[in-house]
Amino acid sequence: MFGRLGMLVVAAMALVLVGCAHSPQQLNVQPQVQVPLNPVARQQPVVVVVQDTRPSKVLGTRGGIYPDSSNITINEQSLGQVRHQVEQAVRQLGFNVVPEGTPNANRLTVSLADLRYQSPKSSAYVTQADISATFAAEARSSNQQYQGRYSASAQHRFGYAPNQATNTRLVTEVMSDALTRVFQDPTIVEILQR
Repeated sequence: MFGRLGMLVVAAMALVLVGCAHSPQQLNVQPQVQVPLNPVARQQPVVVVVQDTRPSKVLGTRGGIYPDSSNITINEQSLGQVRHQVEQAVRQLGFNVVPEGTPNANRLTVSLADLRYQSPKSSAYVTQADISATFAAEARSSNQQYQGRYSASAQHRFGYAPNQATNTRLVTEVMSDALTRVFQDPTIVEILQR
C-alpha cells in the first residue's frame, strides 16, 4: 500500500517540477510599420539592405527553475518579414526599390541591432517580461550619410508563463513600434530624396 502511495507522491512531485520548467520557444514574429506614410518622393532609386547585427540570437529566457533550457529566439523567416516591411515602407514614401549595384541609387540599411526578453530568474513563476527592440538605420546619398537608432520597449505582467503565441504577439508589437520609428524620422527621408 505504501509503495503505491509513495509512487503517487513521486509522480505528483514530478508534475510540479515539470510545471516550473519551460521549454525553449522560437517565435515567428511579423513586425509591421504602423503609420500611414505620405508619398513625398519622386521615384528616386533606393537600394534596401536589411541585416541582423545582434551579438546574440537569443532574446533571453522564459525564466522558471531551469532558465538555461528555456531560451527564446526568433526564426529565420523573421528577418525576411522585416525586409518586406522596410521595402514596402520605402515604396509608400514614393521611392523606387532597386537591386544592389544600380547606378545613382541612394541606400537605406536597416539593422536589427538588439532584441531582448528579460524575465525574473529567481522565481519559478514567470510574473513579468521586459521586452525591448532596437533598429539601427543608415541613409546614404551620393554625398551625405545619416545614422540613427530607434528603440521601443514594453513591460508585461503575467499570472502564468506566457505561451508561444502570446510571446510572439508581444515581441512583434515591440519590434513594430521600433521599426515604425525609423520611418517617422524625417532626416532619413530627406537624405534618400537627395
